[in-house]
Amino acid sequence: MLTKIRRNVVAGILTFIPIWITIWVISFLVEVLVALGSPFVKAYVSWLRIHSPTLAEGFSAQWFQGTISVAIVLAALYLLGEIATAVAGRRLLAAFDYLMARIPVVQSIYGAARQLVTSFQTKPGSSQRVVLIEFPSPEMKTVGLVTRIFNDADTGEEIAAVYVPTTPNPTSGYMELVPTSRLIMLDWTINEAMTFIMSGGAAAPPKLNYSRSARVPAP
Repeated sequence: MLTKIRRNVVAGILTFIPIWITIWVISFLVEVLVALGSPFVKAYVSWLRIHSPTLAEGFSAQWFQGTISVAIVLAALYLLGEIATAVAGRRLLAAFDYLMARIPVVQSIYGAARQLVTSFQTKPGSSQRVVLIEFPSPEMKTVGLVTRIFNDADTGEEIAAVYVPTTPNPTSGYMELVPTSRLIMLDWTINEAMTFIMSGGAAAPPKLNYSRSARVPAP
């Protein structure tokens, strides 16, 4: 009986963990969307209280304001995506980037974030984006994302800046500088790599280039 209870409890925990992680991630995203959209909703409700108090009462429920906030932010993101992909929109964003680059302090934060996002939209030279590096020791390897490749000022050797996300929260991680000759290229997309990391390795493509012979030197 005790063995059966222990087995069922462990099975329940293992079943609950992915549900809990999913709920945690979705809750975090919803909280962010609500926080972004709530100022607009609250301003509109304040305006309604002056011009239409009866209608304002219908907007007073927190769950309703949260739903409207999420809808507003999602609509704004969709519209921003439409603008960003249009020719006129790309010119407008370029002008905005130029303006941000002229503001002290802001240009450092915005410029770094902008470069990080841009780096994940293009391949770093001729190398693959997703790689394996020796971390945290030579006997172990982990998945990393190449963000940039540059040359050693003394030797001319190619050095890769590799971001190593952590599990299950890939927004935190480590930045490593690794010679490109020591990278092991993975034929994975960024989505596959992020799924692998967030799932703790449970979800991944069927094959993995792990051995030293799989290394592809950068030209």
